[in-house]
Amino acid sequence: MNYLRLSAAGLLALALTFSQHTQATSTAKPPKGKWENLFDGKDLKGWHTYLKAGQPVSDKWTVEDGAIHYAGGRGAGDLVTDKEYGDFELELEWKIAEGANSGIIYHVNEDPKYPATYRTGPEMQVLDNERHPDAKMGKDGNRTAGALYDLQKPVTPNAAKPAGEWNKARLVISNGHAEQYLNGKKTADYPTSGPEWDKMVANSKFKDWEGFGKYPVGHIALQDHGDQVWFRNIRIREL
Repeated sequence: MNYLRLSAAGLLALALTFSQHTQATSTAKPPKGKWENLFDGKDLKGWHTYLKAGQPVSDKWTVEDGAIHYAGGRGAGDLVTDKEYGDFELELEWKIAEGANSGIIYHVNEDPKYPATYRTGPEMQVLDNERHPDAKMGKDGNRTAGALYDLQKPVTPNAAKPAGEWNKARLVISNGHAEQYLNGKKTADYPTSGPEWDKMVANSKFKDWEGFGKYPVGHIALQDHGDQVWFRNIRIREL
């Protein structure tokens, strides 16, 4: 009888151990994906103009010395990735001309009912803080380079380098949360949905925009704001 009791106890302990191990394994976060280059430094393969998939990209978007260059002047349209992304880590470098404005926009829903990428996608600002008036607009610097445009004041202000110099940007979107970095300094930290996010939107220029910030998966865009800007060393890994 004692032997049977011990065996039953042993089997129960083994079953509990196996159950706990299985539960821990099933809830563990999957390993991060491998880095994928979004730009090979040679051509615009993997990108298209917003709402113009399959058509030639405007000649205002060119490849120059291993970087994507927007030559300036309105009308070319934003450049967007062919692929859509949900949770990811994005790294790139950008350089802006004097007095210029651009942006890195994510979770863009490419639907004709939205005339521009920024109608749905939040933006990491790209700007010449010293010369462009946007730097002094908005609230508490929330339109300066590296900021979550018009939604949150920079966690670390003045992280950008001057116009004409390369800046390294990093954007991490994971499990409903986002972090933005510029030149190694955190510039934004925020939820991508929920009450706090809704409050941020309600206090911004986007408060009445249908679809803004509502899509957990979408394209990544480089903005045509009519000014010269360069992007290089663009890579991403899905989380």
